Amino acid sequence: MTSPLGRLRPEHPPVRRVGALVSALGPSLGLSLADAAGEDVTFGGVTMASRDVVPGDLFVAVPGLKVHGARFAGDAVAAGAVAVLTDAAGAELLRDVPGADAVPVVLAGSPRAVAGPVAAWFHDEPARRLVTVGVTGTNGKTTTTYFVDAALRAHHARTAVLGTVELRIGEDAVESPRTTVEAPVLQDLLALALERGATALTTEVSSHALALGRVGGVEFDVVGFTNLQRDHLDFHGDMEGYFRDKARLFAAGQARRGVVVVDDAWGRRLAAESPVPVETVATHVGAPEAADADWAVVSADIGLDGVGSRFTLRGPDGAEHEAASPLPGLVNVSNAALAVVLARAAGVPLDVAIAAVGAAHAIPGRMERVVERGDGWPLCLVDYAHTPDALELALAAVRPITPGRLVLVLGSDGDRDQGKRPIMGGVAARLADVVVVTDENPRSEDPAAIRAAILDGVRDVRPDLADVHEATSRAQAIRDALALAGDRDTVIVTGKGHEPTQEIAGVFHRYNDRDVFLAARAQGVQAQDLRLHQDQEQHA
Repeated sequence: MTSPLGRLRPEHPPVRRVGALVSALGPSLGLSLADAAGEDVTFGGVTMASRDVVPGDLFVAVPGLKVHGARFAGDAVAAGAVAVLTDAAGAELLRDVPGADAVPVVLAGSPRAVAGPVAAWFHDEPARRLVTVGVTGTNGKTTTTYFVDAALRAHHARTAVLGTVELRIGEDAVESPRTTVEAPVLQDLLALALERGATALTTEVSSHALALGRVGGVEFDVVGFTNLQRDHLDFHGDMEGYFRDKARLFAAGQARRGVVVVDDAWGRRLAAESPVPVETVATHVGAPEAADADWAVVSADIGLDGVGSRFTLRGPDGAEHEAASPLPGLVNVSNAALAVVLARAAGVPLDVAIAAVGAAHAIPGRMERVVERGDGWPLCLVDYAHTPDALELALAAVRPITPGRLVLVLGSDGDRDQGKRPIMGGVAARLADVVVVTDENPRSEDPAAIRAAILDGVRDVRPDLADVHEATSRAQAIRDALALAGDRDTVIVTGKGHEPTQEIAGVFHRYNDRDVFLAARAQGVQAQDLRLHQDQEQHA
């Protein structure tokens, strides 16, 4: 059965000959046909996942971390794949795959690297017919892309936004499986956006996507960089490797121009080394880099009315523009400023971009206000912060809008960078009044060991573990936090944000932090109503 991603395709895709593919891209991509007899076979789609195969597809079999995709070619052919594109190792494996010998094989030196260009060619280069914006960086990608999309929607009749939360074209959306989808899916979505009348598209671009070629076949009109902070070192090895993969988005042929936030040393280095022209944005008021930046935040009123912030943005001509972020904290001033400059670079008039970003709707799982303060309830927030720096910025953003205590629920992912766990515990102990340590996505790791590493960091700052709690269930952790909080307090749960599932021991369980807050709120109100009804009966 085809997955939801497999169905996100244009209703009227083209039909191409395998021979035409090899003739068109063979010289530049090193494609060849194992048997000339397959030249006249036609295909009507491209996919890298056997579960996404639609009858008539070209199946791209890539080497994986554990197993080669060619081993799934039998499933792909059984589902209707009419040709396979793979490397020499994959072609050897196909000899032992039942059914795979019945379809033509296109050979490539690196099937993963060519998947994007092949899918782009198949769809007649859809990115060239859209205004495209890509955003990378450790933190702030999702918020920035939504801000950019708000600005583009004020200037275009229909837009698309792709990223960690959802894949949305116009008003139609599905849950996203990852920050950046695989290259053939991205090209399907670009073509579908065009078919549905979209004229602009914004996407998050992860470092994994850049390292694995998921945005191959797209030359973005403009790309943005938010920041670089510790994360994903299990994949990239060290910060230098992480930076190099992020910088791939600014390569000639991948982007035409860029916008870089230069608040950190990595951003300043990227701006200096970028092969494509870039504009720079400084968002820390009074910082030395602001003097030389093309755009700079010269003043900011953080946390206006307990919700958003106002700021003044100086442009390259020296003119100052009053702008706003609908979300609290300095980090969201940075995201909003970057989004305004990105939108302007993508053709949106500056005043339109400023107004649209300032009025943008709430973003799922990004400083999302789930329960408002009042009627005995604390303010309840959900945020995706899952790195030490992001956690520190999130808590700093919430502190000014908290008249009482700041109650934090946090965990850390399993099978990911283990070194950040005690660092996050230290941040939590230093900046939150009450800390509840729980699970995030343990994956294959022992959840207790992950919590212990976080608690080690907490202990370094708060040896007596005063106001520190541990919960083995994430839902229970949120309920515990609510039980500890008063109506002047703020409860913020970090790490998962919008995520609709929790992965434990390889099993994905339906779970969402927002839903737990709302269920607790509903149950609490029902309990209050019941007590009120009982009191009325007793006094009747």
